[in-house]
This record gives sequence, structure tokens and C-alpha cells, in this order.
Amino acid sequence: MLKQVQDGKKESWRRFLKDVLICSFGAYGGPEAHYGVFTDQLVVKKNYLSEEELVELIALTGILPGPSSTQTIVAIGHKLGGPLLALLTMLVWALPVLVVMSGLSFLGQFLDRLHLSQEGLRYIGPMAVGFIAVAAYRLGKKVIQDPMTLMLFFFGGIFTYFFRVPWSYPFVLLVGGITAILLSKEQDLWNRVKLYPPWKYFVAFLFFALGSLGLSYLWDNVFIRLFESFYRYGYLVIGGGQVVIPMMYSELVDIHGYLTGQEFLTGFGLVQGLPGPMFSFSAYAGGMATRDYGTLLQILGAAIGGIGIFLPGLLLIFFVYPVWEKLREIKGIKVSLKGITAVASGLIAAAAVILMQKSGMAVDNVMVLLITSVLLLSRKLPAPVLVALVLLAGFLL
Repeated sequence: MLKQVQDGKKESWRRFLKDVLICSFGAYGGPEAHYGVFTDQLVVKKNYLSEEELVELIALTGILPGPSSTQTIVAIGHKLGGPLLALLTMLVWALPVLVVMSGLSFLGQFLDRLHLSQEGLRYIGPMAVGFIAVAAYRLGKKVIQDPMTLMLFFFGGIFTYFFRVPWSYPFVLLVGGITAILLSKEQDLWNRVKLYPPWKYFVAFLFFALGSLGLSYLWDNVFIRLFESFYRYGYLVIGGGQVVIPMMYSELVDIHGYLTGQEFLTGFGLVQGLPGPMFSFSAYAGGMATRDYGTLLQILGAAIGGIGIFLPGLLLIFFVYPVWEKLREIKGIKVSLKGITAVASGLIAAAAVILMQKSGMAVDNVMVLLITSVLLLSRKLPAPVLVALVLLAGFLL
């Protein structure tokens, strides 16, 4: 009897993980598009949870730092099978695109061996800016609802445009959340609830955060610095991949010079044409940052980038999800999200301006930006096809 129960459990897990893989291969375009895939595959077709439950999970992951769509599907795995199934869900969801982005960090060497100029990739940067600009427009349209959110939108954009340092991004997000709370007319924002969270995951989260930070100061090692940086990106950013991009660009390109602005934009542009979480861009960036250390260490750098950026979000969802039913009763958390998302949309808009300036304001670059934005807004061309056409144009023109 026990064996039958275990076999049934394994089979149900296999079916669920197969559906997660289907979601991974079909999820293009960032968190909002991912949620549509989750609704279709996991709610409508397979009924793993109700649409209301999915919306609640989206609200939870919208509050937490880390990759929101990844945390959402991991939370579904946790709901169905606990921490182990949640971990397997994470691997099935993210590993395919992480492997591809790790391989793409070798793209420059590959083109050199084929004696092809990397100038063929020159339009990927302006195209990537188009994706970021559209993301800022869509998010702004959704979150700018009153004078306060409009003010926070401009605050986030202007502040991060002029202060391009790592601390500016968590600072403006924090200001947005606090402002929303202070100006809220809601009563009893911090109502008390009894929580019994699994503290071991939070302890592990702090261990990696403080440990990597301490080691990076004590030991001048590029791999330790990379892990600390990517882990920090993972816990300081609320929202999708577009939100973390300006922070990564500022630190990896402007401060440390691990890769050039064009190389950064090329990787971000390429990830737009791939399914799965946009945070997988970190594997490309980690690989590019360690390309001068040999093939094996470049692969290690890519792995550090991927693991580092996803680990904090995973530990946080393991810590928070078991107490979500109680946590969602705290109104202050929900209220703060209104200000945080308004600031985040301004931050993304500023990133589009900064990255377009870095890419160059030549006529052909501006045309690629405008065409990309129009096609994305009209939804007439899938992202993979758009990336392929831009690559083709770069090598032919």
C-alpha cells in the first residue's frame, strides 16, 4: 500500500515537472507574459491550483526580492510537494535557458574563430533597449494611478540616471515603499499576526549574503566578487529581469569593466529571444566576466552568475511561502508595493535612456529601437523571430 502511494506521488511529480518544462519552453517576454503561460498550463489545463490562488502567489512574489515569475512557479511546486518538489521545479524551469546563456558567453570567441566580425551583433543593443522601453511603458501604464505614483516614477528615473551606483537602486525602491506607506489613508497597516516561519532558510539567506560580502572584502578573488555581486542583485531587486538590468550594467560595465556596454547589451538582447526566466542573463554576464581565465573557469563564472542570482529568491520563497496565509493579512506590505512598482517603472525608463546613449544615437540604431518597440507593442512578431531578424540584419547590412 505504501509503495503504491509513493509510486503515485512520483508519477504526479513527474507530470507536474513535465508541465513546468512546457512552461519553461513557452515563457517569453518577462513576468507578465510568464503568468499567462502559467494560467494556461497550470490552472486551466491541469488545475494544479485555482486562478485566485495564482493571483495571490503573484502578489506575494511581487513583494519579495528576486525573480518574481520564478518564485511564483517555485511556490506552486512548494504547494504541491514541499521544498524538494519546489527545488526540482526551479531546476526544470531555469536550467535549460541558463545552459544556453552560458554557451552564448562564448559567442565572441566563436565568431573570432569563424573570422566573423562582432559588428554583426551591433543592432542587438538598440533592440534590447526597445524591449526595456516597452517594459517601462507597460509597467508605468499599469502602476501610475495618481500624482503620488507619477512623482515616484520620475523620482526613480531621475535619481538613478544621475546616480549610477549600486546603492541607488535599493535606495529608491525603499523610498518608494516608505512613501506609499506614509501617504496611505489605510488604517491599521501593521496589524499583528502570529507567524511560524522556517527560520533555517532565512539563516541560510543571511549566511550567503554576509559571508560572501565579508569574503569579497577580505580576499580579492574575481569569483568571490562575482558571487557576492550576483547574490546581491538577487536580493535587492523587486520585480523582473528588466529591473535588475540597470544595476548590473552600472556595476559590471561602468564600475568593474568586466564586459563592454555593447557586449552587455548583446547578451540582454539575445535573452529576449529565449524562453524562461530573464534572470538567466546572469549566466552570460558571469561567463563574459571570466572569459580571460580559460574555458573551464569561464563555465564556472557562468555557473556562479546563475546560481548567485537565483539562490536568494529561492531561499526567501522557501522561508516566506509556508507563512503566506498569515503574512498576506498585513496591509502595510501590500500598500508599500504601490510605491515600489512606481519607482521601479521609472528606474526601467531611465535604464532605456542610459543604454540607448551607450549604444549610440546613430540613425540606424534609432530605427531599430523604434521598429522593435512598435512590433512589441503590436504583438505581431514573436520575440525569437525579432531577435533572429535583427541578427540577420546586422550581418547582412
